[in-house]
Amino acid sequence: LCGACVKECVTGWDPEKFVKEARKIAALEGKLPAYIEKLIDNVESKGNAYGKDKCAELTKKIQSLGSAKTLLFLGNDAVYNTPDKAVKAIELMEKTGVPFTVLENEPDSGYDMNFLAGAVEETREIAEKTAKALDFDTIICYDSNDASMFLREYKEWGIDLKAKVVTFTSFIADNLDKLNIKKSQDALTIQDPPSLARDLEETEPLRKIVCAIGENREMLLNGKDTMLAGNLIMNEYMPDVMKTVAEDRWINARNMNAKTVVTANPAEYAMLKNTKPEDIELLTIEEAVLKCL
Repeated sequence: LCGACVKECVTGWDPEKFVKEARKIAALEGKLPAYIEKLIDNVESKGNAYGKDKCAELTKKIQSLGSAKTLLFLGNDAVYNTPDKAVKAIELMEKTGVPFTVLENEPDSGYDMNFLAGAVEETREIAEKTAKALDFDTIICYDSNDASMFLREYKEWGIDLKAKVVTFTSFIADNLDKLNIKKSQDALTIQDPPSLARDLEETEPLRKIVCAIGENREMLLNGKDTMLAGNLIMNEYMPDVMKTVAEDRWINARNMNAKTVVTANPAEYAMLKNTKPEDIELLTIEEAVLKCL
């Protein structure tokens, strides 16, 4: 579901749609494999595919925030797998001086269920419930997978999300003037998340940020031609494949003499961290910016 095949196909064939439809049919006919059923059970019982509980440090940070009409929506991958980076994202948001809040009991965007079973009734119910709960003027999505859900699937399903939805990268790019940035001499190499670069066709804000804090050193496969660096849900049932995917991306980075790889997606950060070579640094975009303040 990374969209690479869709981008390359000159016939207009969209395998993503058929993959999702096949998963939906399998779910409706009770033919999902047991390892997928387990992840769906986790979504229904714990609110996330991983069956994890929230991190105390992240909860404490969220509780320190006041109320506002702008919401930073962290998403399940960040909340349950990279909570320390979610804290860093909140810290960078605070540096902009723009009033915002984060929900301690953040609702599920529906991404996990949509990935596992497609647009089944349970997925739509999650989305409808979340849309009603998000009574804000603006929603800033830290995870581009959630932004894609809000901006694409919700609209396709006729679910009314009244708030303006923007990505974390576009928000930071638009507010660079509010940050006291001291540009470094560091060479930074961007890992474009497929959901950001292809689903949402957003590539320039990330580069605007990187160019403001250092030198942008591109990988060969970048922007809309990016390669997936990992998916945490897939890692639950095919870890060997996801390990290989992440290792291949490190090979791409090394071939371009990358010194520091910068990510903008919590799942890709987590998978790249697990396979990181010793001689290349890995930073999230918020860490890279905070380092220059």
